Amino acid sequence: MKSSSVPFVLAIAAVGAALALTASCGSSRGDCSPQNCSGCCDEDGTCQPGFLADACGLNGAACAVCTSPQFCGNGVCMLPGTGGGADGGGNDGGTPDGGGSTCEGMGGDRVAQVCARWKCERADLSEGTWNGNVAACNAGDNPDNRTRAVKLVNLYRFLAQLPEVTHEATRDQQAQQCALMMDANDALSHMPPVDWECHTAEGALAASKSNIASAPGVQAIDLYMVDFGNPDTLGHRRWILSPKLGPVGSGTTSSYSCLYVIGGTGTATREYVAWPPPGPFPLAAFAPSGAFGESVNSTGWSIQSETIDLGPALVSVSDVTGGETLPVTVTPLLSGYGSKYALRFNPDGWTPQAGHSYRVLVTGVSTPISYQVDVIDCP
Repeated sequence: MKSSSVPFVLAIAAVGAALALTASCGSSRGDCSPQNCSGCCDEDGTCQPGFLADACGLNGAACAVCTSPQFCGNGVCMLPGTGGGADGGGNDGGTPDGGGSTCEGMGGDRVAQVCARWKCERADLSEGTWNGNVAACNAGDNPDNRTRAVKLVNLYRFLAQLPEVTHEATRDQQAQQCALMMDANDALSHMPPVDWECHTAEGALAASKSNIASAPGVQAIDLYMVDFGNPDTLGHRRWILSPKLGPVGSGTTSSYSCLYVIGGTGTATREYVAWPPPGPFPLAAFAPSGAFGESVNSTGWSIQSETIDLGPALVSVSDVTGGETLPVTVTPLLSGYGSKYALRFNPDGWTPQAGHSYRVLVTGVSTPISYQVDVIDCP
């Protein structure tokens, strides 16, 4: 069904399982007992599942402070630009170029790296030129668009400390046929009927396995991450942030696009993935330029997991900088949209501010979750 405000719809699929960690604690931050701690130490010396910005559970077995230039990502120490973790949880297959970052090798701490890559990867958001023709049912191609779209996917995954994904030629071609079908019929469908204009089996297959949008491919990535109009699922965002994502397929016309996301072979293992994620997060990423003025603050912050049932979760948020507890409304999300379990929580009467850190605590679940989002202004 086409959203009245932001015109794109969801793809539905179940996902597989990932490993979970449990937690107990040692004595002080960065000094948890290796044999007992499977998370990371907070400032009170409590071992938390997941991680904080400066303490890391190495391979899920010991707590330690990451040594520069490493930073903490999803419980493991990571090198800048790798996107992966010490667990070797990367993604295999696909095309090695045309979608990876061209902004690697940026120095400085994690804050500097985040700002540099945010600005670099978003410096050119042009959509390229589609060389197909709707009237002739010619799907054509737009390689420049594909490159920029996949780079944006990987920018968001970089912020979430997830491995980069690649794209694969067959999926690209199928996604291109999908985009043509949507454009030719001026409609969106994950199950396009055979009597649709420009119908092909390849395009129909991609339609059933894609995020689809009535927007060209680059802008669509921002739309998917905000995910306005999908309060029960936030499924577009969850697919892009799935540890199992990749390789993807990307296809676009001048007005419609398909991002092939289902059936990934990614091997990253993450206990949970949050958006906004732990660590430095650009203020501009709450309402990216391609999202029609919509914001993550209105659609909801999200947490997704393959192993932690978030249905009964209680979420509390505190402004570490301002020293106050902030009200939120928590909503469980439907299963199968990029993750088995998920929830969103919406700020009630407050807006994140640059220079403030927000501690998120999730209780009432089998494995409590604690992390801190540091909102930064990238000039």
